[in-house]
Amino acid sequence: MMTVQFTCEKCKSGVQVYPNIHSTQAVCDICQHSFLLLFNADHEKGIVKDCPCCKRKDFYIQKDFNRKIGVILFVIAAVLSIWTYGISLIVLYLIDLFLFKKLGNVVSCYKCNTLFRGVVNQSDIRPFDHEMNDRIVYSDHDFNGEPLRH
Repeated sequence: MMTVQFTCEKCKSGVQVYPNIHSTQAVCDICQHSFLLLFNADHEKGIVKDCPCCKRKDFYIQKDFNRKIGVILFVIAAVLSIWTYGISLIVLYLIDLFLFKKLGNVVSCYKCNTLFRGVVNQSDIRPFDHEMNDRIVYSDHDFNGEPLRH
């Protein structure tokens, strides 16, 4: 079953919900802020074609790993490499390779960073594109789910 994780606009905490056509809002457990959702039948089936939060159709796929933890691990390995002559970076590389093989994928919305886990149509979603991200985030460009064309 697909789960959807929104970011609360007020306190920036994660709010996880299960798609349901009859749900029209979600409430943050931390600050009690509520925001509107618009789920459809595709969401209940685990298919992501549009975002229930921002109504956009631009998504990307990535590994389901916390970026902050990854940066912290890299900094620790880099500092330790002074005393380990770089062996800590090799160990971190092996840990990263192991996690890359074991972790599943998550689908993310470019506009509002909503996360979708357990998505059925993952093969239809492209990997992250920096230029597309910049155009959506900084210029509010809407690609309507189409890939970037030059």
